[in-house]
Amino acid sequence: MKKALLVIDLQNDYFAGGKFPLWNTEKTLDNIEKAIIKAERNNVPVIIIQHIADISQGIAPFFNEGTEGVDVHPRILKATLNGNVVIKSYADSFYKTNLDEVLSEFGVEELLVCGMMTQNCVTHTAISKSAEKYSVKILPDCCTTVNEHIHLIALRAVSTRIEFVNSEEAL
Repeated sequence: MKKALLVIDLQNDYFAGGKFPLWNTEKTLDNIEKAIIKAERNNVPVIIIQHIADISQGIAPFFNEGTEGVDVHPRILKATLNGNVVIKSYADSFYKTNLDEVLSEFGVEELLVCGMMTQNCVTHTAISKSAEKYSVKILPDCCTTVNEHIHLIALRAVSTRIEFVNSEEAL
């Protein structure tokens, strides 16, 4: 099956010095960086998903357009030689985006999902109605959120619907 690596919301606001720093970001960043390099070496498309707050909803606490915090982390951009960027403004990376079209262009059948806010954007993308036509796997070693407890609760919540695989094995 043709795979794609979805890298969700690896943006500056989630790192130290950002507006909403998360738990375990450096280890997660290291793991995702390695996964991107391995994916590209194996001709697996890498799709960078960037959240930009919808200004029509008012100023958000973070990910506001024109701020440094909304930018994709520079190490992710550096690791991604051929990455495509999909812009979203909802937790579900498919909702009101061109993600499905990008995946279709590559002939993707399997999604390897990773990124930030395990309980929100990662799981909402993995269980999206639009994701049902794909074989979807979450890479837990390449995900993080506010703390370890919420990360583990979120993974447990989707464990009946989504397979988990370590990034080393997946790619």
